[in-house]
Amino acid sequence: MSEETFSLLVVDDEEFNRRIVARLLKKENYGDVEMAENGKQALEKLREKNFDAVLLDIEMPEMDGYGVLEHLQKDMRLRDIPVIMISGVEESESVIKCVEMGATDFLHKPFDPILLRARLGACLEKKRLRDQQLSHLSQLKSEKKKSDALLDVILPAGAANELKASGKVKPRRYNDVALLFCDIVGFTAYCEKHDAEEVVSGLQSLIEKFEAIADNYTMEKIKTIGDEFMASAGLLKSNDEPLLSAVKCGLDMIAASGETTPNWEVRVGVHLGPVVAGIVGGDKYQFDVWGDTVNTAARMAGLGAPGHVVMTYDAWLGVQDDCEGRSMGQLEVKGKGKVEIVECYGLR
Repeated sequence: MSEETFSLLVVDDEEFNRRIVARLLKKENYGDVEMAENGKQALEKLREKNFDAVLLDIEMPEMDGYGVLEHLQKDMRLRDIPVIMISGVEESESVIKCVEMGATDFLHKPFDPILLRARLGACLEKKRLRDQQLSHLSQLKSEKKKSDALLDVILPAGAANELKASGKVKPRRYNDVALLFCDIVGFTAYCEKHDAEEVVSGLQSLIEKFEAIADNYTMEKIKTIGDEFMASAGLLKSNDEPLLSAVKCGLDMIAASGETTPNWEVRVGVHLGPVVAGIVGGDKYQFDVWGDTVNTAARMAGLGAPGHVVMTYDAWLGVQDDCEGRSMGQLEVKGKGKVEIVECYGLR
């Protein structure tokens, strides 16, 4: 015997038989051995405690061995416990019936102790391997949950779901997507004057608020780039008014930044148009978007004064009925030349 111990249940209506079997099992150092005098009592014990194997008689009062096997097979928690029938019944039909009802093995009384040891050892080894397999499956499920949770953190929900379902995220072109960039004014100078923990703690608190605000407007965070927060509307989540959602989101972010310690000021830029989106990278997944819409939204964030949502005049036309704004005039925009820029300061 190995040093591993087991919990065994001996079921027989004859006390002498129970004690003979129990004594043999204890002599072989199998571990904990309990006894039951009929099938009903055996089922009660099996439901109260986990057993590694059952040595079961057939002919018993109240409930016989067949009844126990029937109940075990119907109980999903108990059906895989190995059962060795030890019975004085000689008919081959009884042996066949027990095996068909789920018994693992069958021994005739009087049994050979060496044969019992061998067959019980085989049953317990089979159960050990099965338990090991179930443990590995459980571990794999746990690791998959962790992996899925990590993907949900790294990627937008739509991209994460597609990756989990198909193993990849197909690059696509999307039309009418609103992009939002929100950056903290004077963040670099602040970092130089404060310790790392204070900087990261303040940034973490603000970004968490931004994430909640974006979600409230059916927007998805794409990523953070240093102190800059990037989100989209109408990309992987359906949004009937992507640009207006981005503007409202930006205004709420501006308000939230003033309520967070430290009281950073932020600038917000938005734009609407087509983008290309997909995942790049092999070692670390990175969902990203590309195109003129992305570049324009990023440049809008750098043009305005803190506390305003900035956009081109063409974009403004899409939200002018719902927003209050003022023209900043014709400004030089990299790659576009002179463009009329509008800053939105509130909703109507």
